[in-house]
Amino acid sequence: MATFIIYGSSKVVSYHKNVVDVDFHFHQAPNVDRIHLDKVNVINCWSDNVNITLGKATEEGGRYAYKSLEAATSDLRHGLIDALVTAPINKKAMQMADFPFLGHTEYITKSLEGEDSLMFMVHEDIKVGLVTNHLPLKKVGEILDKRLLLRKIRMMENSLRVDFGIERPTIAVLGLNPHAGDDGVIGKEEEAFIRPTIIECKKKGIITMGPLPADGFFGSGQYKKFDGILAMYHDQGLIPFKLLSFGEGVNYTAGLNGIRTSPDHGTAYDLAGENKADPSSFRKALFMAIDVAKNRKFHFENHSNSLHKKASKSEAQSEEE
Repeated sequence: MATFIIYGSSKVVSYHKNVVDVDFHFHQAPNVDRIHLDKVNVINCWSDNVNITLGKATEEGGRYAYKSLEAATSDLRHGLIDALVTAPINKKAMQMADFPFLGHTEYITKSLEGEDSLMFMVHEDIKVGLVTNHLPLKKVGEILDKRLLLRKIRMMENSLRVDFGIERPTIAVLGLNPHAGDDGVIGKEEEAFIRPTIIECKKKGIITMGPLPADGFFGSGQYKKFDGILAMYHDQGLIPFKLLSFGEGVNYTAGLNGIRTSPDHGTAYDLAGENKADPSSFRKALFMAIDVAKNRKFHFENHSNSLHKKASKSEAQSEEE
């Protein structure tokens, strides 16, 4: 199915293995070129001895999480691995270590030289993307505009087709304000740029509906009729998503050349070292990374074959003429 590589420290892995008392065998490798295809591999991203403090945010923990993330993202950028599954990070610990980003998504987007990306929360029954990610609520209205919204819709439509194999995806776009603005009574954004963007998308062949009031949309079960849902801000999309899928959802970063997934939960420091954490979401993130890698390969091979056939047909017609 896949060859798994852990970017971190074999010493730290051994420590945690002993704490939770599990039988876990792995192969130490200095880099991707030295891994074993039939084993779990650990690439050592640092050689320092680390003081491990379970269940607390520390500068040291943030620093080594940063080192691991750098090494894994570098290998993804250079095509040495097919996909990256990130574990949760503690934002406070990362800030202590001078991590200059709000989260994984922003860092990985820049590292893979992407202009932008789509934070896409994925479950078998519901897929929710965000126009804005980790942004204070008071700033959301300041950066929302037609250009940003159009870019996010295109990313979602492309990801649903290429990464998830949905040939003609349908997308629901939520409104920003209560009742989707109520015809301009409770805010002007819907009429000013959200509805015009949806109309433009329809003209371009993207099946898009909205703007839709978020409360009634989720409460009535209308979300079940769409392949993707685009929310304007973090909690508008993630609260219903986690209520409907918690423990089995995956955070997927769409719109990038590289593939990155992550579980839909945080660090759960209160469970550290107790062997009580639920691995379901992380397992889903692993399997989704494999599936997306296969779907992309299948899509691009088919697309390449189609272009080749068209080119060959065109050449044959030219010769006949």
